[in-house]
Amino acid sequence: MVKISVVIPAMNEEEGIGPTLDAIPRAKITERGWDLEVIVVDGESRDRTVPIAKEKGAIVIVEPRKGYGRAYKTGFARATGDVIVTGDADLTYPFEDIVEYVDMLLRENLDFINGNRFGMLEKGAMSAKHKVGNAILTGTCRVLFFVNVKDSQSGMWIFRRSILKDIVITSDGMPMSEEIKIEAFRNPRIKAKEIPIKYKVRVGEVKLASWKDGRRNLFFLFRKRFGLLEKPKPEPAGADPTPSAR
Repeated sequence: MVKISVVIPAMNEEEGIGPTLDAIPRAKITERGWDLEVIVVDGESRDRTVPIAKEKGAIVIVEPRKGYGRAYKTGFARATGDVIVTGDADLTYPFEDIVEYVDMLLRENLDFINGNRFGMLEKGAMSAKHKVGNAILTGTCRVLFFVNVKDSQSGMWIFRRSILKDIVITSDGMPMSEEIKIEAFRNPRIKAKEIPIKYKVRVGEVKLASWKDGRRNLFFLFRKRFGLLEKPKPEPAGADPTPSAR
């Protein structure tokens, strides 16, 4: 029996959270004989994100500590699945295809899959500015860490929960996305692969602070490469008492 945990960070995503959760192919997952839990980590939304997520059957964890990486750390600590699938709450990522991705993970005995958004990028889904920024960050990541990835900023990953004990995630912010890939692709015990995925036009308000987040991600890469990051405090699975599940 395989259990899948879908972990989605959300903050004021009332327009996108419902359709995003509806896209998860529950019937297909059941047909495979797999179990499913859906966890939405909410950053104290001021709109209807939380009630909508609950109506759709998600476990909602309210995380007052800010940050994209912080939300994922909290979600991972609460996840009980053998396989974790991630993505944003804005309908950009192809949750409808996760059965095929999990099948690939199991069939090829992989540990980590990164979704390359540029493989099937929908027209209008990413601005020219973001394309340039992603190219710079991915190129820097490849040069500094010798990792063979084409999309270091993608937010869709499919991986075995067991690898979390073998990687070190220091960032509570946006750099967590590139850091988890660096850790997975560089670790000789982890079999990682990148595949093309569909990436669609966003639903709802854009939260990304392009230049600020881009600079932060770039500086993070150099700090990580040259050992200038603080070591994170250990967070065993299920041991984070701060957020409240609703």
